[in-house]
This record gives sequence, structure tokens and C-alpha cells, in this order.
Amino acid sequence: MVSKVLSSSYIGIESYILEVEADIMAGLPSFNIVGLADVAISESKERVRAAIKNSGYEVPARRIVINLSPAGIRKEGASFDLPIAIGILASLGEVENKKLKKYIVLGELSLNGDIRKIDGAINSVICAKENEIFGVILPRENYLEASVIKGVEIIPVDNLVQVVQFLNDKIEIESPKAEEKKEGEDYSVDFKEVKGQVQAKRCIEIAAAGGHNFYMIGTPGAGKSMLAKRLPTILPPMSEGEIIESTKIYSSTGLLTKDIPIIDKRPFRSPHHSSSMVSIVGGGRVPKAGEVSLAHNGVLFLDEVTEFPRMVLETLRQPLEDKKVSITRAEYRVEMPADMVLIMASNPCPCGNLFENRCSCSLSQINRYQHKISGPLLDRIDLYLEIKKLSRSELASYEEGERSVKIRERVEKARKIQWERFGSSKINGNMTPKEIKKYCKLDDKSKKVLIDSIDIFGLSGRSYDKVLKVGRTIADLEGSKNIELSHIMEALSYRKK
Repeated sequence: MVSKVLSSSYIGIESYILEVEADIMAGLPSFNIVGLADVAISESKERVRAAIKNSGYEVPARRIVINLSPAGIRKEGASFDLPIAIGILASLGEVENKKLKKYIVLGELSLNGDIRKIDGAINSVICAKENEIFGVILPRENYLEASVIKGVEIIPVDNLVQVVQFLNDKIEIESPKAEEKKEGEDYSVDFKEVKGQVQAKRCIEIAAAGGHNFYMIGTPGAGKSMLAKRLPTILPPMSEGEIIESTKIYSSTGLLTKDIPIIDKRPFRSPHHSSSMVSIVGGGRVPKAGEVSLAHNGVLFLDEVTEFPRMVLETLRQPLEDKKVSITRAEYRVEMPADMVLIMASNPCPCGNLFENRCSCSLSQINRYQHKISGPLLDRIDLYLEIKKLSRSELASYEEGERSVKIRERVEKARKIQWERFGSSKINGNMTPKEIKKYCKLDDKSKKVLIDSIDIFGLSGRSYDKVLKVGRTIADLEGSKNIELSHIMEALSYRKK
């Protein structure tokens, strides 16, 4: 008897429905899995056989064939253990078929029949909802991330026996009660801890309000990393759609934990400068999200950016422009979202003391160091600021700066203006040329100043538009309907000459 169990898999972060077919027939005892399965799936036959036996069921000494359909797509991971076991038990008559068409089944089995956590659970729940499948049976450890998606019944299970009894209508499985969220500070860091650096704080606020990319170059110890790490504390709370998007990415990459079952805070990613190209943009034999996608809806911080290999930095050009990453290989083509705020920080020279009048580097060393960041990449940066070390009075001061919550209020107010303007969750940093023309109109005086600045700053078409976008954000922060001359002048002050 051939039985069929619905399951799901994914390529990149996009899921698809998969059918597990099981057949037990006469012949020499064997256990074969077909359908382009990887090593983890091929090894599952030993886990499945032991789990079935140790759960109190018998596996007959006959020929067992498992087919994973569609057979033309390579499958990865151990999440097919449970549907394979259920398929075999259904073929033996131990599981009734009436519920099998209503549920997607996922889970890794231990040898004693317990069900372990899997990657990509939320992706499969989204897939079930898109394909109008009633529910998903999955490991209990995956319940919290899966429950983010509404409209699909989630059945959290602990072991194989429990799944069999549920499918045979012998037991009902209750969903765990959601834990109450603890009230308190959202983040362990706050802008009140940052001394001085008023202009840098202003730039960070503009970057947060409009989703603009920011490059800080300055003296070691001036507070560049400290500022960047506090950017998420002034970004607006994540919407339900953003929580689902980010959780989907982290789930498929296996980065969700018991303590962090969903991503409901703005991601902050800070990869080391020794990171490879694949770890930054994603890819690999099995396509996985890179740092630019893990930072989606949040912040990607590249500290000591001049120490990154130039080839790695150049791969950022497409995601900064398109807000997504397209990865093409011989066996697959995937697209992953990458809509994040990029913050870069570096020293001005190898010794770091160029701005303090005690630099020991030669002019050629300084030029070579600063030219590690290519012109095309700098052209995609909205805000550029040179930061010097704090004065003695600033260092010795115990006075607290403005709290993150106060800055966030201004950022949220500016964001609401943008959302009303575009009629969506779009922000100024993502404006198209058509939208720039419509919403970034200048009076004659402001336009003349901007045109006169083209040669001074060497503005390209892209950087010209970026000045307008930043000017629009500054106007929104001030609640101004029009972009004034002062807004354009401030936007120009953040361009690299």
C-alpha cells in the first residue's frame, strides 16, 4: 500500500510543498530513499527504523521505498524523519489516512522516537498558509516561531507516538500558553551613555529616520562603534510583517534559539573583517542567507571597514541599490531581502591620528589606506562624517546625554510622515527617481545652491539624488512640508569632498 504525507522544504528562504510517498512491498529486506536526497536524509533511514521500533511499532523485513516528490529538486536536512516514519506507519495501517492531507508534517527523530527542533519551521507554516493547508505538525521547540503566523493550526509534538495518536484521533494536543512579555528596557544600551559627538548623533538620527547609509571616519576611541551599536535603539518597533520576514530568514539559517524564538527587535549584525564573501552576501552549496540578509529590517555595521577585502566590499553595491541579493549558481537561483541601514566605520589612516595633528603616516600611506573604499561604493553612502576625539571636558563629564527613547520619538514622527506620503511602509532612503521628482521639489534658491555644489562635491546622478533624499528626511524631522535651503545645506555638509 502506498501512503502519502505532506511535508515542506525550502531553497534560500522560499518554501515549497513536498510529498513523501512510502511503499512497502515484497522482496529482499531493504530501505531506499529516492528523490535527490542529501546525506542527512539518506542517513535518516537508520534513525527512522530505530525510532519506529523504540516507539513500540514493528518494521517488517520487507522492501521499503521512500520517494520525495518533486524528485527534480535537491532536498537537504533532517526535517523529513517524521514524515518518512509516518508514511511507513500509514502503509502498515498503524496511521489512518483521513488527516494526512490536512497537515504538513516536519521533524527530526531521535533513536528513541523523540522529536527534535528543525530549521525553517516558520517558512513551512507560511507555505501551508499560501497553499491553504489546514495545519502543520512540528516539534514543540519550534512552536513559538511558528505561532507568529495566524490562520494555520500549529500542532506542537514531542514524540512519534504522540503524532500517531493525534492522527488517529485518540488524543487532542493543546498549544502551549504564550508567555507574557516582560516589560522594561528594550535594549541594554542607550544613547544617554554617549558623551559629546553632537554632530555624529545628529547623523545617526537622520540615518534612522530616513533609512540612510552612514560612513564614520575618525580617531580611534572617538565613539564610532558606540554610536553604531545604539542605532537600533532609536529605530521604530518592528511591524508584524517585518517580524515575520526577519524570523523567516533567521529560521532558515538555523539561528533561532530557545531564548530568541522570534526576531521582534531590529537586527544588528557586525561581522568581523575576516568574513568571507559568502558569509556576507549569502550563497554556498546549500543557499543560506548572509549578513546583509540577516540585517534585513535592521542594521549592518562594518567596523574597521578598510580591513575588509575589497572584493567583499564590492559585493555590497547591488544589495545597497536593490535592497535584495540575487544569488545564481549552477543548481539554483535565489533572491533574499537585504533592506538594511549600512553603517561603516574606519580610522582616517593606518596610525589613526590624522585628525589629531600627530600622524606618523606618509601621504602615500594615507591615500592608499583611504582608497581601500572604492568610489562606486562611497557613491552609495548617504551620510559621511569625520569624527575627532572628545575634549578633556567632555571626557571628564558625568552628565547624561539625551535618552534613546526621546530620539526615537522624533524618528517615529518623521517615519509616520513618510508612511503617509507614500501610502505604505516605504521610507525616504528607498525613494525611486519618480518619487524624488514628485516629493523633493526645491525653490529656486535651494536648487541653485545644489547645482553649484555638483562640481564642488563631484556629485554623480546617484549622489545628487541622495542629497535630495537626505534633505527630505531632515525636513521631515523638522515637520517641514517643503525642503528648505537649510535642509539642503545640512545634507551637503554630510557629503565627502
